[in-house]
Amino acid sequence: MPPDDHSRWRSDAHDHDPADTPRQAGTCTMSRVVLQGLRKSYAGAEVVHGVDLDIADGEFMVLVGPSGCGKSTILRMIAGLEGISAGQVFIDDRQVNTVDPRGRNVAMVFQNYALYPHMTVRENIGLNLRLSRVSRDEVVRRVDEAAKMLDIEALLDRRPAQLSGGQRQRVAMGRAMVRDPSVFLFDEPLSNLDAKLRVQMRAEIKRFHRATGTTSIYVTHDQIEAMTLADRVAVFNAGRIEQVGDPVSLYERPENLFVAGFIGSPAMNLIDTVVTRRDGQTVVEIAPGWRVALNPAVAVAVAAGERVTLGIRPEHLSLVAPEHGPAATVQQAEITGAQTALQLDVGGRNVWVLVSQVQRHRIGEVVHVGLDCALAHVFEPADGERLGPLA
Repeated sequence: MPPDDHSRWRSDAHDHDPADTPRQAGTCTMSRVVLQGLRKSYAGAEVVHGVDLDIADGEFMVLVGPSGCGKSTILRMIAGLEGISAGQVFIDDRQVNTVDPRGRNVAMVFQNYALYPHMTVRENIGLNLRLSRVSRDEVVRRVDEAAKMLDIEALLDRRPAQLSGGQRQRVAMGRAMVRDPSVFLFDEPLSNLDAKLRVQMRAEIKRFHRATGTTSIYVTHDQIEAMTLADRVAVFNAGRIEQVGDPVSLYERPENLFVAGFIGSPAMNLIDTVVTRRDGQTVVEIAPGWRVALNPAVAVAVAAGERVTLGIRPEHLSLVAPEHGPAATVQQAEITGAQTALQLDVGGRNVWVLVSQVQRHRIGEVVHVGLDCALAHVFEPADGERLGPLA
């Protein structure tokens, strides 16, 4: 296995780019990436716990999770910048555990851009091609092609200090792109940008992926980035995968409480309650006096007196007429323009409700709240597993 110490990649020529010798023009750029039982330990403490993941040719896979969950470590193990404590990494059916980073034919786009300040944009993009002794004409062709695709042709003679954050990120993408790698690796590339630029660059990265068709693995802690960019998302927590799926399935059918609470903005309301029997039905109480009958498939799996956790997304609650829902008091209102988020006190229990457009409600105002029960979830609180829909 490669040693943990990767200081050999920190020379001036290669600190910014761990990946490999450029491919020859015309070669296939898609590769399948497979992780089998991948583990990583530091000083005896395991931080990645037996990760299995199969990423298809041309797929855009996002690894998402809170800071410190191991996702960037996994990306660096794929690149060869971190040693593998156990398990295997395959790129296009070739095991690469002991393959030098340059031999893996991956290109990595970093969080900090890592551009040389004394070089022009053209020189930064073409640096690795020149180091690999690609012909001058071929370097010019590839740099011009990448600049056109990324809409930075007018910037080629500027230096990094003359560029905005979004422009620098395009240059970093261009530098990776010209090598025609088998796999693109993105390590939180938008975290240094402001909110407006992040939205713009998300669209650019999606367009970039559609244009190249190259397998891409993207690490972020931002679930909005994950949901908007990914073909599939792997949700990580404490060095383990909690769930893998397309963005819609993660949103609609989270497999456990961690995924339910992590995916979605504003976050899902999680309400602890007790199962009871009333008038021949198995019911749960969302708030004092607000009872809902459990879905029969869930009801048979729980007993009266057992605790469960209800998961209700703010957008699946609504403001209704008094006869259609319990009274609630407005505690807080957050207006974003397209939506208004309201924190409501329902019988002493706080819930968030997301309503469309600007809705002005005074703090202390009494409203009434309703729920689409078919869109809510029931979780087993002990292990966090989803039991099924509420109704």
